[in-house]
Amino acid sequence: MSGNRNPVSNFFETATESLIFGSRWVQAPMYMGLISGAILYLSKFAEELILITMNIEQATGTDAMLAILGMIDASMVLNLLMIVIVGGYSIFVSKIDFSDSDDKPQWLDHIDAGRLKIALASSLALISGVHLLKTFIYVQAKASSAIGDLKYEIIIHMVFILSALLLTWVENVLAVTERITGEIIGHEQIEK
Repeated sequence: MSGNRNPVSNFFETATESLIFGSRWVQAPMYMGLISGAILYLSKFAEELILITMNIEQATGTDAMLAILGMIDASMVLNLLMIVIVGGYSIFVSKIDFSDSDDKPQWLDHIDAGRLKIALASSLALISGVHLLKTFIYVQAKASSAIGDLKYEIIIHMVFILSALLLTWVENVLAVTERITGEIIGHEQIEK
């Protein structure tokens, strides 16, 4: 049927589709910017490490624990950035060819937009959990009036956990539906 179409229409359709498909490269500079942000965030990690190292003699156990939790938090934020950068680029811009690399991240073999959302939600829940633990330790150590802040952090943390669970449940339902649909189509083709 496309052979009967007007060549001018075919040209504009092909040009439009090429432009739309090529527009995915607009995201590439954003991923490069996120890499720059990761490098900048690494400097905050190094700053935290240097501060605790220089002040370890005067630091209490709680101070050391809070500093280490800060470094764990920075590490998790960088993990989140890597999930977004590598996963987002490979899903939405261009597949990254790791065929010659022995240290290819395993999660890239199974990544799709649904799993990327689950990984992001799970990472946010973990980061929120670290923040909650830091606040809890701080409140316990200082016995301050930050109980209200703790309450809001618990609520936010629970929202992140529920979001991650809901996204996981939806992804599982979609996978089961896809499998069942594939089986039905397979049976119909066998009967024909």
